[in-house]
Amino acid sequence: MKVTFPHMGNLAITARPVLEALGLEVVVPPPCSKRTLSLGAQYSPECACLPLKVNLGNYLEAAELGANTILMAGGVGPCRIGYYAQIQREILKDLGYDMEMVVLEPPDAHFSEVVDKVRYLANAPWQEGVRGAVLAWKKTCAVDAVEREVQRTRAREVKVGTADRLYREAVQAVDKASNARQVRQVAEEAIAALRQVPMDRERPVAKVAVVGEIYTVLEPFVNLNLERHLGRLGVEVVRFMSLSQWINDHLLGGLFRGRSAKHLKDMARPYLNHFVGGHGRETVGAAVASARAGLDGVIQLAPLTCMPEIVAQSILPAVSGDHNLPVLTIYLDEQSGEAGLVTRLEAFVDMIVWRKQQSGVKVNKKVERGGKPFARVFGD
Repeated sequence: MKVTFPHMGNLAITARPVLEALGLEVVVPPPCSKRTLSLGAQYSPECACLPLKVNLGNYLEAAELGANTILMAGGVGPCRIGYYAQIQREILKDLGYDMEMVVLEPPDAHFSEVVDKVRYLANAPWQEGVRGAVLAWKKTCAVDAVEREVQRTRAREVKVGTADRLYREAVQAVDKASNARQVRQVAEEAIAALRQVPMDRERPVAKVAVVGEIYTVLEPFVNLNLERHLGRLGVEVVRFMSLSQWINDHLLGGLFRGRSAKHLKDMARPYLNHFVGGHGRETVGAAVASARAGLDGVIQLAPLTCMPEIVAQSILPAVSGDHNLPVLTIYLDEQSGEAGLVTRLEAFVDMIVWRKQQSGVKVNKKVERGGKPFARVFGD
């Protein structure tokens, strides 16, 4: 059995150690690229949302490398991810690929549902699988911690690209780490290096939250490297959802309370007090949390035609009006272009800076450092 999975940000760093510990041969798809998208879009329904198309491209490229089993996360409610497996299975079958699809559904009723699927795949003692899962969790939390430091550094660095280089090196080192001690060491050294990057302390810095559908928020190829562009415009990106939070909420049933985004659902009230599928309620809650935290603006990302995010978008003007918070919504599909995105970001950032200047509030020039203790940051 040669197992593959779709990319979503740094998900490969999480998935590989778990699957290898279960005794499986892992086929990691090539990084998402124009070819990935082209393959997926060519064989997907035109009205399908962007994640389905890119995921299908991942599977086709993995099949070329010998993969015969696909592991993916499922979904419930109005979000169409609940239909991905069925649609993609039929497309692959029509194309002549005999690939088994194993779907990890959210453990809403019983956590044993996830355990049963893992047990079906396992080809090694369960103790090995547990050790692999622990290592994978440490790696996920470590990369999330480094990523947060990169977002602070990127907006203030003197030499553009330094933070991104250190981040790439850290991700590669975490991926190669074979135990929790090495993971912690790599992460601590990466964060220390980022804090030594020469900073322009006089550069105006605004803080903007990036919210929305989790796949478009986490996958840089899909969002056209939005966070990198914002950093170069002098914006510190704040994200209320991360890969570790998604895994904790979606697959582990909220086992780690400190790694859950469920508090955003409470913050969404009274604007939205019921489930609308996907991360629509979390998007509204994150906008409210951004206002309460004193952030300068919110950018909502979503695949074109995403139903939960359309619901959230219809509510965000009320949040924006009540809290005097600028909000920009960006929908993404295979036709989206990086140049057009940058133009919209430049206009949004200029507006935020102008508002701050008109209100007499100085744009934040203080370089903030520090943060949570390593024990909390790395998921201990």
